[in-house]
Amino acid sequence: MNLVPARYRSVSVASVPVPLAEAPLRSHFTGLPSYRQTRYIVARSAGASALIEVSRQSSGPLFSAITGITLLAGPDETAFVDDPDTDTGIPSSLARIAAQRAPGTRCVVVRGRYGHVSFILDPAPIRIRVVEVIPPQPAKLLDQAQRLLEVAEDMPPVELVPELTDLRALAATRPAGHYLFPCRAGEGTAGGGVSYLDEVPPEADWTLIGCARSRAIHEWLYQREAPAVDMCPRNLAKRMLDGGQINPGPGPAGTGLASTVLTKCCLLDKDLVVDGQTVIVPWGASLAEVRAGLSRAVSVALCPAGDPERS
Repeated sequence: MNLVPARYRSVSVASVPVPLAEAPLRSHFTGLPSYRQTRYIVARSAGASALIEVSRQSSGPLFSAITGITLLAGPDETAFVDDPDTDTGIPSSLARIAAQRAPGTRCVVVRGRYGHVSFILDPAPIRIRVVEVIPPQPAKLLDQAQRLLEVAEDMPPVELVPELTDLRALAATRPAGHYLFPCRAGEGTAGGGVSYLDEVPPEADWTLIGCARSRAIHEWLYQREAPAVDMCPRNLAKRMLDGGQINPGPGPAGTGLASTVLTKCCLLDKDLVVDGQTVIVPWGASLAEVRAGLSRAVSVALCPAGDPERS
């Protein structure tokens, strides 16, 4: 599953005058010269496509005769998609196009940006659930992870599944006349007055929508505790997992891949933590730190019982 060429230049496209079945394709291609980088050929005929893998007499010369082929996907299993905005060197982008443009198709060939052609065979992207709070919008951790996947040539196909908690809805679980948020990310909250802890407002009778760090800052500034609603994404993720709102078991049908969670916590100053199938990065994680978190989440999903780098 998730077969994606390591480089687009290993994929060739050829129009053929024969039916797109293994025997005719073998007869047509055997003995023809093949560029030494070519491993896969998208054979096209009468608007249909098939995918074959080729073997050559030698990989040394610039060109060498094809000695055999394997039909990987026939015309009834293959879709050819034109999408000039897609970088076909990015596995997650290929998986996204396959899901959007040819759902359920075993092999999706994409002609994308720069005219490059590549494919994904048996797409089954690793699902990583991103637990975040909003506002701000877009949710920062989700947006960072999405932007990173757009250039992640060295990662297998990944699908991000947003699990977003609206701070306004969270505040409504504890009605109050005045709410205190850590910063203006909570601006626009409906109902009651709103203040922001980072602005050190005059003390009032408020309910804090925050996390352990916010509560500690509040106690230091005002020398008292405040009624609080926990908004820590790490804790929200744990409650979702414990309550069955996030299924920690198998991901996409038939893949055997686990559903992994990526989230954040302000109690982490640097590095990341792996807790079961949850990967936690610092609250203000840089793109490099989120990239490390994504990589670890992929590792956890592929090896949930024994991530070799588990913290």
